[in-house]
Amino acid sequence: MLSVFISNRLRASKHQAGMIGFLSKSSTLGVMLGVAVLIVALSVINGFEQQLKTRLLSVVPHVAYQAPYDPISNWPDKVRLLEAQQGIVAAAPEISVTAMVQFRGELKAAEVKGIDFLSHHKVSDVGQFITDILLSEMTDNDIILGRHIATELGLKRGDKVTLLVANSQAASPLAAPKRLNFVLADVINMGGPIDRSLALVSVKRLQQAMGLSDDEVTGLRAKVEDVFSAHQVAMAAGRALPDLVYVNSWFRTQGSLYQDIQMVRTIVYLVVFLIIAVASFNIVSSMVMEVKEKQADIAILKTMGTRDSTIFATFAIQGVSYALIGALVGLFVGILLALNISDLFRAWIELDGDNPLQGVYFIEFLPSQLDWIDVVSVLSITLIISVLSCLYPAWQAVKIDPARVLGG
Repeated sequence: MLSVFISNRLRASKHQAGMIGFLSKSSTLGVMLGVAVLIVALSVINGFEQQLKTRLLSVVPHVAYQAPYDPISNWPDKVRLLEAQQGIVAAAPEISVTAMVQFRGELKAAEVKGIDFLSHHKVSDVGQFITDILLSEMTDNDIILGRHIATELGLKRGDKVTLLVANSQAASPLAAPKRLNFVLADVINMGGPIDRSLALVSVKRLQQAMGLSDDEVTGLRAKVEDVFSAHQVAMAAGRALPDLVYVNSWFRTQGSLYQDIQMVRTIVYLVVFLIIAVASFNIVSSMVMEVKEKQADIAILKTMGTRDSTIFATFAIQGVSYALIGALVGLFVGILLALNISDLFRAWIELDGDNPLQGVYFIEFLPSQLDWIDVVSVLSITLIISVLSCLYPAWQAVKIDPARVLGG
């Protein structure tokens, strides 16, 4: 209690000291800003990682098997074979082609996927981003387009569109493409690049266009239990297929995106903790100056019988209190910003009219997910750095010789 009392008295007098007061306030402000920035940055990174798992990986194939030459025959049996493999939750057929969407003379390129409307929900959550119709309600004449494709072509629900698909059965590669007529049933609204490229149609229509039988497809896709073991599961399950196929997983198509997120997380930790460390070292400088200024007071306390441990604790509490104030205020500001940064980003876009994430990342908004483990970790590490920073000036205070100071 004596250490706390003396520390409070020193803090009150310290506010009146120009340079020492300025250094202590700037160090507290530095800790506050560092903690707030780290909380916000980690929340945004957590948000991107969450969106990668729940949004992008819910639509792109976890595992895909693509036939390079001959189509995969008897696909229902192959689906059951894949579903029997360890680590695979479900499988479904798929035909992927690149085609042109035509409407009133306008053309847009699209990645067209022929899917089984009744089973596709087992391997993809794309239905979450389609609001007006269920996949199971679609007919062979329906098509679903990415929102940007429909917008740029001026399409509305119920409009008739034409798909221009390469004629793989023609003898000449310059043969006219096949024209497949569809009715726009709905749009995909994910808020990312998929809205600009994806089109979904019935697998039967593409089978007819490519001259395939009802049990033939060009690919199979599977959903796995653990997305981070998708590549190992893909290779192991692929060995069970009797067909010659290319094996692919989301690690090959989207893995660099996940690695980028983790790399940014590491860089943010490093840079911001360096900022906190610099602010903590400012505490060291202000404390060293205060120890020098208060040498006479410390010497008097020692002559009065004050123990070294009490003097050490006094200055340690002094330094930690400034760091603690900065950390707690920084946590409050950081948590407040992290919980509202998505709305603030949306308001800024509406005000500025320009979205810097549009067409760049897999989402076009700024996500945020506050993780309380991150909050506790940031506070703990900040306090550890602060305590370590206060050891040296507190030890310097203990080493003061009363006889030399008062005798001089």
